[in-house]
Amino acid sequence: MAEIKVEKDVEYDAKNGLQLDVYQDASQASDQRRAIIDIHGGGWWLGYKEEETDWATDFAKHGYIVFVPNYRLAPKVLYPAPVEDILNVFNWIKQSDYQFDRSKIGAVGMSAGGNLAIELSLQTGIPIASWSGIIDLDTWVEKHPDVVASNKNAPVPGTPVGDINQDGSNDPYYKWFVLNYVNGDLDLLKKASLLNRITKTAGPMFIANSLDEIVPTDGILRLQQELTDQQIETTVQFVTGNRHGEAFMSHTQAATLAFFDDHFTE
Repeated sequence: MAEIKVEKDVEYDAKNGLQLDVYQDASQASDQRRAIIDIHGGGWWLGYKEEETDWATDFAKHGYIVFVPNYRLAPKVLYPAPVEDILNVFNWIKQSDYQFDRSKIGAVGMSAGGNLAIELSLQTGIPIASWSGIIDLDTWVEKHPDVVASNKNAPVPGTPVGDINQDGSNDPYYKWFVLNYVNGDLDLLKKASLLNRITKTAGPMFIANSLDEIVPTDGILRLQQELTDQQIETTVQFVTGNRHGEAFMSHTQAATLAFFDDHFTE
């Protein structure tokens, strides 16, 4: 049985005091091993790397070395700072002394982490998996002028990710954290919307979402169409109910692992 060891609080950005955790079965260390960057969620305003323990451990049990970073959060910093941090992680691990195949790096994320995983794929071309990724930003805000942004129904900080089951009626909170990411700057929100930046250099993507959760399905369908137009492979899995992210892990992890197996097979 795999013995997963966790190296905690490894600094990858001294300037901003940012750290990551490394999950691995040290007995499987080799230059052929695959790597995953596992990005936590939290609407870009809360969350931390320790929330990813279950997902990171499962990838490590399947032979991956897994890097789980913290990144800067809003409103102290705004877009594109979190994107810059995740790109920094990508470049840092490639230059690190850890043993793995630098041509086989993927990323996964849930919620805001799913958005950042997609951002990483757009800029590096690596395969990614996004669960409940926040995709529709500026268009959703434009179409919902009467929704009053509010964090009244926001998750209590520290709530286990698997317990955040938010149905699709929680529009005030969705609008609140989307606008919080850019401090209400609608021009910056348009720049932050990844749907406006899909190109043929994007990597293949696995996208999962519940059919009736806080993250609207319209964004997933638009993303798939934009990627299809650019001849980029996508796999989309819709799950019944209103589960968010880790809450549908039992339905989605096997397909996610198969997706990476497919794209990391020589």
